[in-house]
This record gives sequence, C-alpha cells and structure tokens, in this order.
Amino acid sequence: MTPTLQQLRYLVAVADCRSITAAACSVYIAQPALSRSIQSLERDLGVTLLDRRGRRATLTAEGTRVVRLARTVLDAVGAIEDVGTARRSALRATVNVAATPALCGVIAADLVPSFVERHPEIDVRLLRHDSREALERALVDGGAELGLVHLPVDQELSAYRLQDREIVLISPPGSELPDPVPLRMLGGLRVVLPPPGTGRRTELEAMFGRLGVRPLAVAENDERPAARTGVTEERGSLIGYRDSVFRVFHHRVEVRSFSPPLLRPVGIAYPPGPLSAAARSFLVHARHSAPAGAPAS
Repeated sequence: MTPTLQQLRYLVAVADCRSITAAACSVYIAQPALSRSIQSLERDLGVTLLDRRGRRATLTAEGTRVVRLARTVLDAVGAIEDVGTARRSALRATVNVAATPALCGVIAADLVPSFVERHPEIDVRLLRHDSREALERALVDGGAELGLVHLPVDQELSAYRLQDREIVLISPPGSELPDPVPLRMLGGLRVVLPPPGTGRRTELEAMFGRLGVRPLAVAENDERPAARTGVTEERGSLIGYRDSVFRVFHHRVEVRSFSPPLLRPVGIAYPPGPLSAAARSFLVHARHSAPAGAPAS
C-alpha cells in the first residue's frame, strides 16, 4: 500500500522532534493517533521505522532512509502547493499560541484544528514551553500572544477560564481503595512522584501542604514512561488528570476520583493591551468552544 502524505509528515515530525509526544504536539494531533498512523505505515512497508526504547523515539536504518525520501516527496508537494499562492500568502495572518506539555496534546489537539478549519486564512503556530513560568514569560515578552495554561496566572496577565480538569488517583489493578478516595487517605499512600525541584513536584507539594497530607514516594521520576511503569508494575499510584488516563494507560489501571473532588481550571491567558485580529479570533473561538467557561484573572 502506498504511504499517505499524512503518514510521511508524521514520520518526519518524529524525526525532527525525536519524541512521539513532541511530534504529536507539533502537528496538532493526539499522540495515540500519531502512533497508530506510524505503526500502520510500518506494517504496510514491512519494516521497523522507529526504535521506541526509553522516552525518545530514534530512527532505525530503514527509518532514516524513508525519512530522507519522505522529505524529498514533501518538499515537492509543498512546491506544487505554492504555485499561484503568493498573493494569498500575503493576505494570511499568523497567531502564536503557547502551551505547556500537559495541555499540548489534550486541549490544543482539539482547539487548534477546529480553529484552523473555521479560519483557514489564519496560521497557528503552537509553541511548546516546559513550564508555566516559561509560558508566562513568553506572553509578557511578546514571544506569544496567547497561552493555554493551568490557572491562576501571573497578575500581569489576563485569562479566560475554559474548563476544569479533574485530578484523579491512578492505581494498579486490584488496589484495595475506596472510590472515591477520601483526600485524607493520601497520607502515607504509596505514590510515584516527579523528582524534587521540578515544576510538577512543586505544584504537588503545595497541594499536599494545603491538604495536610504526606504521601510515601516509592519512586521519583519525571520521565513519563518510567512513571507509567511505576504504576503498571504495581509499585504505587500516580496522581494525574482524568482526561489523560486512556491516552497514557489504555485501561490498564484503576482510576478513582477524590472526595471532595480535586479540579484544576484551564484557561487561555494573554498580556494586557490590544491583541491582533488573529489572536482575537482565536480567543473568541476558544470561548465558544468552552461554553461553560467564565472570565478569570
């Protein structure tokens, strides 16, 4: 079967980003969908294109050859598509939207494609920032006009609340825990945590402090595959977001809400002052895509 241009674009994205997660973010698609597309390409070609050991995805010898040929094909297709578009390109607008890794493949994967479909005259550049602090600096310094981020944000910025993400307990199968889990039971519970000093660990420690609980860290690792393994090998539970569970674990775990529920708001942030017409259009689209949203600061 002949490879599709979409499959070739996804493979080249992985080659450029050296990570399936980052590649999915760069082409505005959910990670499982990108993985399935490349696996389908491998089956059709009868070769292994990616070495998926560890967090990064590296090209095999066959993968390197296919990527080299794919770049040639995609360059040729791009040149064909450029014929007669110079005038239209001059009329196009661009909006830079920043997102943290936690939201890049969850919110942005839905919001950006639906916006582009509604506004084909506007290009969206999705900029990935590893922390909320880095994202906020990009907004203040002009590196991006809009940012998808967990709220609250710096007082220099304005924000519109889009939705709430539920924080849940992700445990190995057969865990003898009630559902929902009383928050007090986090005290002494065996959990997999990010390493001390990381942004995610700092946020979790602040939450534990507010709740007055102290879980038992059975592993400390910021690598997503290692954190997943800590749960699937029954070393401990993981604290995460319900909307990411299936994408990461594929029903191989037990998911429990907390009592009372733990919700974290997600919003779109922007700096003070006038926004470009493209940014205003994106903001309006985001608001209409989240009817339950409410202004937040």
